[in-house]
Amino acid sequence: MSYNDRFIRACRKETVDRVPVWYMRQAGRYDPEYRKIKEKYSLLEICKIPELAAEVTMMPVRKLGVDAAILYSDIMNPVASIGIDFDIVANIGPVIANPIRSAADVGKLKPIDVEGDLSHVLETIRILDRELDVPLITFAGAPFTIASYLIEGRPSKNYLRTKELMYSEPKVWHALMEKLGDMVIAYLRAHMASGGKAFQLFDSWVGALSPADFRRFVLPTIERIFDELSDLRQPKIYFPGVSSGELLPELGNVKADVIGLDWRVPIAEGRRRLNGAYAVQGNLDPTVLTAPMSVIESYAAEIIDQGLEQPGFVFNLGHGLFPEASLEKLTELTAFIHSYSEKRIASQNGKEQTHV
Repeated sequence: MSYNDRFIRACRKETVDRVPVWYMRQAGRYDPEYRKIKEKYSLLEICKIPELAAEVTMMPVRKLGVDAAILYSDIMNPVASIGIDFDIVANIGPVIANPIRSAADVGKLKPIDVEGDLSHVLETIRILDRELDVPLITFAGAPFTIASYLIEGRPSKNYLRTKELMYSEPKVWHALMEKLGDMVIAYLRAHMASGGKAFQLFDSWVGALSPADFRRFVLPTIERIFDELSDLRQPKIYFPGVSSGELLPELGNVKADVIGLDWRVPIAEGRRRLNGAYAVQGNLDPTVLTAPMSVIESYAAEIIDQGLEQPGFVFNLGHGLFPEASLEKLTELTAFIHSYSEKRIASQNGKEQTHV
């Protein structure tokens, strides 16, 4: 079984013969086979059965032909270990039984016990390390995004309670960031020790902050996470979520290898705001997948053209797949990304050779 390392090479800005692609939420409700599994098991139940979680992780690799697998899990999984009681409620998302609202609440949070409380996640990673012929990406939720659920008690549109705590009780806020940062570091380190080949830190909702507030209240913890994991050889991705384009110039000291871009910032502009310091990943608007294939391919080609202007590009969506997405269109899109980019790279290499 040959091993496909294009994703790893692109993360490291090394040469590739075609652009690698994977999709956020690629193991999900757009797949009828997955929907059947969900009729019997909840998300959290699947996560606790390593063989099933591994199978769900591998399904899109086999069906779509993507260049990386993303661990089937949820960003909330590790918070149970630090003392948070939560459930994933259909059509709502994470719902917290004991929201954090005070210094006392933060003080009750325990250090994470990955081996003791989350051994099923590590076993899933070990199974996938044996079975996959593409790299496995594992992930964690970033402290701001996790904090927004813990404080609000459920998903929010305006993050009112979160920002209230941030502005009114900065010492409490920073104490919470410290504990969540510790959780993320221990969790991701255990992932990589168990066989993970890369990780992504999802900061899905941090785009709700201004650059000044991001710099003051969040960035120090993001920098610390990547600093403390910088000894790991595996590629590291930071995805600052949706509406985060204004935050990109703030990331210059983050020791990540790849920055994920949402669809609001063109690849070329994203690279400019990042001073060319990182490989980039992205950034098709997921809703483009509702269009005819000819339209989808034209959008993808434009993104690939920009991505290939510099080394270090991974094709992805600008956010996660939605349930109404078409398995057939995703399969066609993956094949198009591979064939189109392979021709473009071959053409570029041919031009370079003629100038020698």
